[in-house]
Amino acid sequence: MNKNIKLAVAGAVLALGATAANAGIIIPAGDWTIDINGNVNAFANWTKADHASTASVTGGLAKSKDATGEANTQGINTGLLPAWLGFTGKTRQNDTDVEFTISIQPNASSNGAAGDSTPNALFRQSYVSFGDKSWGSVKLGKDLGIFAGDAILNDMTLLGVGAGAANSGGSTTLGGIGTGYIYAAWKGQVAYTTPNFNGFQATVGIVNPNQGLTGVGEMSAITGELYQDRFGLEGKASYSFAADNFSGKLWVSGISNKISTRYTVETVASNKEYTATGADIGLNVNAGNAGLTAYYYTGDALGTTFAFGNGYNATYGKRDSDGGYLQGTYILPTKTKLGLAYGRSNLDLASGEAASGSVIVDSNERKTVGLYHPLTKQLNLVAEWNQIESKAHGGNKQENTTGSLGAILFF
Repeated sequence: MNKNIKLAVAGAVLALGATAANAGIIIPAGDWTIDINGNVNAFANWTKADHASTASVTGGLAKSKDATGEANTQGINTGLLPAWLGFTGKTRQNDTDVEFTISIQPNASSNGAAGDSTPNALFRQSYVSFGDKSWGSVKLGKDLGIFAGDAILNDMTLLGVGAGAANSGGSTTLGGIGTGYIYAAWKGQVAYTTPNFNGFQATVGIVNPNQGLTGVGEMSAITGELYQDRFGLEGKASYSFAADNFSGKLWVSGISNKISTRYTVETVASNKEYTATGADIGLNVNAGNAGLTAYYYTGDALGTTFAFGNGYNATYGKRDSDGGYLQGTYILPTKTKLGLAYGRSNLDLASGEAASGSVIVDSNERKTVGLYHPLTKQLNLVAEWNQIESKAHGGNKQENTTGSLGAILFF
């Protein structure tokens, strides 16, 4: 498999004890080795909402009843990990390891409104990397973001659904995104990764600074271009360890983006400029049949769910945020992995911003119970129960419960 889909699968497998192929279809091609790999998954979801649609929560992830008061909806959708088709080529030339990866995500979501339409295919990876174990490696192109990347790779709902199960048309569900961590996203980047020093490793990089702010939350009045006068900065450091029947990983990561915005009416008074920052820490440990993951993040104007979303109020300034998740798993005698998880993301109001009557989200909370069973070496059956609760600072509340049944196949 290509590097990041392999990392995603490896993280999920370590957390869940589920099975997946170690590589895809390997084809020798002269000096190159080509790896064709990916997955297909689909889930039937049943969702029940508990509150009326009139009690809105801006930035809330829980579903509400529709305008007529109907609380139940169903759908067949891709889970958190999109259907994936990846092509990776590797070679060693002049004492340098060279790799390229290109992938597409064609989706396996349910039909759209026309009955035969599906969302457009995604293209989340296109990069080249080169290096050597003696001095590290350099990556150039589009790949998973560095900050919060390990949070999603260790989320057990990566093989399932988590939050955000829709009745039709969505590219993927949200898993624990927005209910425990910020979405790492897939970003254009130039990154350097150090050699592995007995388990210690670090990555630093510059990333595309234009990461979806226009049209999000309180900054939706911005209809022009985004003007950021430097690259985004991201980095992480980690330590992996293993001994006998015990293994684990400890990591920290950070992000900093300087953001300038320009309104349609371009006057000095309408320009807004601020720096958004975030940091996190996580730990994953596995001992015998048991596994535990603990994660926490904090940010200044970082926003919630998606980086920088609702992280800034055009009148009052920056909003602080934090959150995290705790996840425990255990392999039953049937080889089925039982997982329990709790996650929460919080967004504070800006200084001087009134809570009374505010529909801005205060918190998104998730409770998950999952069963992940390896039917074959490459096919895993999945059953999940997720309860999502969203609260606004002004008191509005939304809540929904989703049951999911499905399967994910790796090749």
